[in-house]
Amino acid sequence: MSMQLDHQELHKLLAVLADSDIQEFRLEGEDFRLEVKRNMPPSISSTVLSQEKLEEASLAVPALKVEPPTPSNPPPAVPAARADLVDITAPMVGTFYRAPAPGEPSFVEVGSRIGVGQTVCILEAMKLMNELESEVSGEIIEIIVENGTPVEFGQVLMRVKPS
Repeated sequence: MSMQLDHQELHKLLAVLADSDIQEFRLEGEDFRLEVKRNMPPSISSTVLSQEKLEEASLAVPALKVEPPTPSNPPPAVPAARADLVDITAPMVGTFYRAPAPGEPSFVEVGSRIGVGQTVCILEAMKLMNELESEVSGEIIEIIVENGTPVEFGQVLMRVKPS
C-alpha cells in the first residue's frame, strides 16, 4: 500500500498531535518518514500552542515537504562514541543553550553528576524555550555543542557515563 501526505493532510495530522498527549509518533511510507517527538517539561506543555499560534507557525513554513533524508547534508561530525557512554541527543531542531539565561550558571558542566529528569540544557525552537531533561543518571563526560549553536534533530549534545 502506497501512502501520500499532502500539505493540508500534514497540517491536520500535526494539529491533532498538538492537541493530544502523544509524546512520540512515527509514520513511514515507501518514500518518506515522519517522526514527531516531544520532550517538554510540565511547565511548558501546559502552555500548548493556541490555534492562532499554530496558524502563525504554519504560515512560517508554507513550503513544508516530507522527503526522504538526504545524505548530501549530514549533521556536523562528532567524535566517535564510546561504548560505555550514553549520548544525549537533540529531540528537535533548535538553538542549544547551556544556561537558563545569559550570565546565569550552566545547567551542567563536564564532571557534573546528573539524575533522571534533571534539566541539562535548553533547546529554543520558534521562540519557545524547551528544557531537555536527562533520561539517564550518571556523570557528564563530554559537552559537544557550543552554547548558542543551532542543532539538528538527533545531533549528539553531550555524553554521560551512566551510574
